[in-house]
Amino acid sequence: MTQTSSVSTHTLDVPGARLHYELRGSGPLIALVGAPMDAAAFAPVADLLATDHTVLTMDPRGHKGSVLDDPEQDSTPELRADDLAAILTHLDAGPAVVFGSSGGAVTVLALVQAYPELLTTAIPHEPPLNVVLDNHDELRASTADLVATYASGDTLGAWRKFFANANIQMPEPVLEQMFGGDRDPAQVASERFWYLHEIEGTGWWEPDLAALRATPVRVIPAIGADSAGQFCDRTTRALAEQLGLEPALFPGGHAGFVEDPATFAERLRAVLG
Repeated sequence: MTQTSSVSTHTLDVPGARLHYELRGSGPLIALVGAPMDAAAFAPVADLLATDHTVLTMDPRGHKGSVLDDPEQDSTPELRADDLAAILTHLDAGPAVVFGSSGGAVTVLALVQAYPELLTTAIPHEPPLNVVLDNHDELRASTADLVATYASGDTLGAWRKFFANANIQMPEPVLEQMFGGDRDPAQVASERFWYLHEIEGTGWWEPDLAALRATPVRVIPAIGADSAGQFCDRTTRALAEQLGLEPALFPGGHAGFVEDPATFAERLRAVLG
């Protein structure tokens, strides 16, 4: 274990991987998880929540500090739920509130299904679940094309298609600045793993709607206020309707916790009530 100010960093061995996770603060346990977003993306909002919570963040398997024995192994929501369950069990500080965004929201849904005893509240924020929509053939084709474009070496082309599929406007100069030229090798490795080993298994995961309806866990689907009309706005609303739930509105867009951590933390506290 290493300590930097109020953040402690840890590793945990699980079957096939060594997981990196971080802890802040003290109090009731709340976990913030992403996929492919890693612990660093949640650090600002985690710092704010740590004033009255123990906050867990982590790198998902195959990304940054969470290293796989087989780097070509696919990441599935079930495997990521197993990883998170292993950390929660190791900490023995729960049951926890678990917030997951994007692919991390799918991880959280898988966690609810497999390990309901480990959490009290699950907040899946904008899960990109293709199966809750009706146009499966179109979505399968676009996902396959996206992955093939990246595999061909056309990184910028893949990101153009990704944002188009997500209905997110991304100006070309911003795309080129973010994904062109010299880039951090760790970020490139994370990106490659996500495109080639994670995106399909996450987007095409099928939730057990009956199990999610019957769970004792409080499930609160969440949507960004600025995400109206985007792909993950539609998937979250469709999932919420199929579960008979009302989605909670959070500030910002798909990554609202990065855009305005203070407002996002305030809203998260309010939703938890």
